[in-house]
Amino acid sequence: MTTARISGAVWTALAIVYLVWGSTYLGIRVVVETMPPFLSAAARFVVAGLVLAALLAWRHGPGVLKVTRAQLASAVVVGVLLLLGGNGLVVLAETTVPSGLAALLIAVVPAWVVLLRTAFGERPGPGAYAGVLLGLAGLAVLTLPGLSGEVRIGGVLTVIVATLMWSAGSFSSSRIPMPRNPFTASAYEMVAGGLACLVVGLTRGEQRGLDLSAVSARSWTALGYLIVFGSLIAFTAYAWLLQTAPLSLVATYAYVNPVVAVLLGRLVLDEALTWPIAVGGTVVVAGVWLIVRTERRGASAEPADPAPRPLHRGQTPTRSSGPTV
Repeated sequence: MTTARISGAVWTALAIVYLVWGSTYLGIRVVVETMPPFLSAAARFVVAGLVLAALLAWRHGPGVLKVTRAQLASAVVVGVLLLLGGNGLVVLAETTVPSGLAALLIAVVPAWVVLLRTAFGERPGPGAYAGVLLGLAGLAVLTLPGLSGEVRIGGVLTVIVATLMWSAGSFSSSRIPMPRNPFTASAYEMVAGGLACLVVGLTRGEQRGLDLSAVSARSWTALGYLIVFGSLIAFTAYAWLLQTAPLSLVATYAYVNPVVAVLLGRLVLDEALTWPIAVGGTVVVAGVWLIVRTERRGASAEPADPAPRPLHRGQTPTRSSGPTV
């Protein structure tokens, strides 16, 4: 890859992934100021999924959406794990947890994925395990009562459960029969996950007393931003990067996104940045960096994959990765 190529379109796409995905935590925090968590998540993913499906059908013909029953079932399972269990719980948690802290807690996802891989017989290597220990140490600092400021421990634990669900969805997506086209898979995942969020929101009674006229303009704007930029533009940029840029460069999003989220939360919402959050977050990001570095070395030692598939956020780029959302 030439220097000009890296400094041009590749860096532009990478900047989009850095900034947009890093800013989605801030967007979620603004949305839930005046919108119910699961219903807002449902609106985001159902709309984004349908728009993506329509774009695919328009660009490649309706046949691009054709999948087998097994592929559809797999996409539904992964969508529910990622977008209801993962993202939906994050949206719920951000009603009480600052966006920057949520992003730092979520950054530990690669550590859970390493442990899941180990449980299924893989051996990621000493560097990955060292990264897991660092990540869990940082997670302990972030979750110890009282250290992260006046944050309800229930919200923090909700984010941790979300990371486990997201990790399970990311891990399983490369081991079950998913649609071959990653964009098609993501469209089905988003619609399935969004509908699951809708069911949970209605079960929780979030529709009772909901007055759309009382929703603030900034919450509507944030929701639109999440749909267009978070779920469509950044996703497309990321998928293109995986086909174009070195995987070692693309993987840097895993530890840049939390830093962007913390800075935006501090600058835009004046979220507190205490020393335990700074220290714990730094340790978590260092652990993620070590895991990504180890995975990158392992991938470079394997034969090149002519058609790498996009990843879920939280996965590091390896040849066995599944589609992204």
